[in-house]
Amino acid sequence: MQIIGFNFTRISAERHPGYKGKIAISTNIEFPLIEKEKVEIIKDSETYKIDFKLSIVYSDTEQKEEKEKSKKDLQKMGEVIFQGNMILALQKEDPKEISKALKKSDMPLSMKEYFLNLVLKKCTTKALDLEDQIGLPLHMPLPQVKIQEKKD
Repeated sequence: MQIIGFNFTRISAERHPGYKGKIAISTNIEFPLIEKEKVEIIKDSETYKIDFKLSIVYSDTEQKEEKEKSKKDLQKMGEVIFQGNMILALQKEDPKEISKALKKSDMPLSMKEYFLNLVLKKCTTKALDLEDQIGLPLHMPLPQVKIQEKKD
């Protein structure tokens, strides 16, 4: 199994005018479509296109508590979205179960873990930059240096 392509089709970041208060941040990754893809330059492998969507949603924590009580929709205070696709080439020595699962638009858990980590790796640094540029809090903490006095 080899990733031969990783493409973005949409990158968006938005901070809503009503942004205020304590913010709850939720992250979600989906793989809405898996389909066989014909790649002209690859003759000896099956290739698949796997679409992905990573969304980071900022909502008011007070609204989140109210939603749990009343089941009404949360008003988004901000949002960062990445959409795109990955092109996967399966070699002849790859397990047949992977090919069968992908043909059914399903993904084995071990494969899903790999793709989740790949999407996070490709999108996280871009998301941190976009969040900083539009004034949203970072969805994950950055490492920080703490200087300690040298003890003799």
